[in-house]
Amino acid sequence: MFRNRQHAGEQLGERIRTLGIRDAVVLGLPRGGVPVAAEVARALAAPLDVILVRKLGSPSNPEYAMGAIGEEGVRVVHPQILEALHVSAEQLAAIERAERVELERRAARYRGGMRPLDLRGRAAVIVDDGIATGSTAEAACEVAASRGAEEIVLATPVAPADWMETLGEHADDFVALETPEAFFAVGQAYAVFDQTSDDEVLAALATRR
Repeated sequence: MFRNRQHAGEQLGERIRTLGIRDAVVLGLPRGGVPVAAEVARALAAPLDVILVRKLGSPSNPEYAMGAIGEEGVRVVHPQILEALHVSAEQLAAIERAERVELERRAARYRGGMRPLDLRGRAAVIVDDGIATGSTAEAACEVAASRGAEEIVLATPVAPADWMETLGEHADDFVALETPEAFFAVGQAYAVFDQTSDDEVLAALATRR
């Protein structure tokens, strides 16, 4: 569906531009969401920042989200998943501690002492390179709300067909370019889906803050 994240971001930016959003701040989820968000910010002529969240992956499969954490002390946990996977409170606490360390590392690296962009009274356009379970997207929406965003738009190139049912109460508007019925993984939508580096995130932020 998309050549790479930049190509996806260009298309997503054009779609969002038609919404006529005013006074927007574009917020990319590191790392892979930032190259997409950079193109969206360019299309909207809007400032770009990161919004920091971390998935709480299961002990047996770190890619499978049991919930997520974010800045401002945001914490999203799905009890039904914990119960189904027989995850103890001690296991969950250990995973959360490790992800908090990485969250703080990224905040220090990406912001370099700068404060997050002010969202009070503005439209927060939250962008990721794809949405699977929705846990990190939900946490990101909570972070934006806690920072006073007047409107929250959740945008992504690809998401499952039922993504709005899962996340409907967490954002005011939703944009997905592709919502395949046969959804297996975000990477299926991209010809090239390499890991995004810290340096690529920093380069994108340097041009748009």
